[in-house]
Amino acid sequence: MDERREAALSWRASESDTGSLPYYLPGHDGGEPPGRAHPAHSRFKGRSLSTSHALIGSASFRRTQSLHGPSPVTTFGPKACMLQNPKAVMHIQDPASQRLTWNNPPKSVLVIKKIRDASLRRPFKELCIFLTEVKNLIVYVEKKVLEDPAIASDESLVAVKKKFCTFQEDLDDISDRVDFIICLGGDGTLLYASSLFQESVPPVMAFNLGSLGFLTPFNFDTYQSQVTQVIEGNSAIVLRSRLRVKVVRGCSEKAFAQDAMDEMGLIVTNGDTEVARKTMQYQVLNEVVVDRGPSSYLSNVDLFLDGHQITTVQGDGVIVSTPTGSTAYAVAAGASMIHPNVPAIMITPICPHSLSFRPIVVPAGVELKIMLSPDARNTAWVSLDGRKRQEISHGDSITITTSCFPVPSICFRDPVNDWFESLAQCLHWNVRKRQNNLSSEEEEEEC
Repeated sequence: MDERREAALSWRASESDTGSLPYYLPGHDGGEPPGRAHPAHSRFKGRSLSTSHALIGSASFRRTQSLHGPSPVTTFGPKACMLQNPKAVMHIQDPASQRLTWNNPPKSVLVIKKIRDASLRRPFKELCIFLTEVKNLIVYVEKKVLEDPAIASDESLVAVKKKFCTFQEDLDDISDRVDFIICLGGDGTLLYASSLFQESVPPVMAFNLGSLGFLTPFNFDTYQSQVTQVIEGNSAIVLRSRLRVKVVRGCSEKAFAQDAMDEMGLIVTNGDTEVARKTMQYQVLNEVVVDRGPSSYLSNVDLFLDGHQITTVQGDGVIVSTPTGSTAYAVAAGASMIHPNVPAIMITPICPHSLSFRPIVVPAGVELKIMLSPDARNTAWVSLDGRKRQEISHGDSITITTSCFPVPSICFRDPVNDWFESLAQCLHWNVRKRQNNLSSEEEEEEC
């Protein structure tokens, strides 16, 4: 515990020294992000990760508040980092100046494929052959991808699959082994890639092979030239902020002993009572949704901001989202769409029982807390990016703030053009029949 306490104090001191600089951490030039655990060995041995590393606990501390929000870590995975640009106006960097570079040439890549989609067999096969035989990269593939019937039945992939390095979600740690990520599928593949990395995330290149593709700007038809350009470096990126979410539970020691192995977290016990507290921490890219679940009653939850209660949500629930998530569930509930480069957190009620309860945007530096109201008639349910759905009872709390570990998403052109292109192509933003021009006779009549 002494080592953990010293690590926490060191990280807290380094964070408080960052001030309000939005895209730079002093004393952190391309090395490992703060709080990262170095592996016992530097080289990957073997083609399968079989050892499970159980996380027993971690240091806890209160993050320093800032009007500009936390400074995101600018190193992504073992080798990638953001090209530093000294040009800034009012401490806000021009989104078009965010460029990806490499400290060392990338040697490994994680390929994430949408499961149970036979149409992706050909793109997956072509991409993996290109990466292994042409680019000589080490390719990491999740074990369940190779067990997908569409892939397992393809005999032409036998030789290529022998070169893969496989891993299993929630069992193997690949955070220090992958230099960048390629996603084949829809927006869900990018969300899944984010969930695999709970700290620094390698750069993500997402190909649009799904149903919507708002977050996947690349077309697979020219994948060879596009992948080559990314490997050579100096690509445009957008830093998609994530939410650091802590779900703190109050439960008996007996109940905790039954599910202690189900989740990883920090346990704080009181020796004088039979009460145990379990904290589960997650990194969320889109949104945190708190709703009434299967109950017919309105949800009744209290919302705190930096320790002060600001309102009580009475309705179907509430959405706390990132700017990336503003174009997902939040916009369907009536929220505004926010560009990913805006440092903010959105709070959107779901069908509130009040005509005046409108969505609001708060600074990225605040800390939100959600708890059941004392007089709530029923429990609530929370889901994180549509996953990890769990029930929230009295005594439990959900703490949300902006994470220091964003997702560096590689752009097709640049952050601004890609975003407006997605609005137009995927959401048909401001699409309507054009108004006809007035003829000269009509103009004279109006005059």
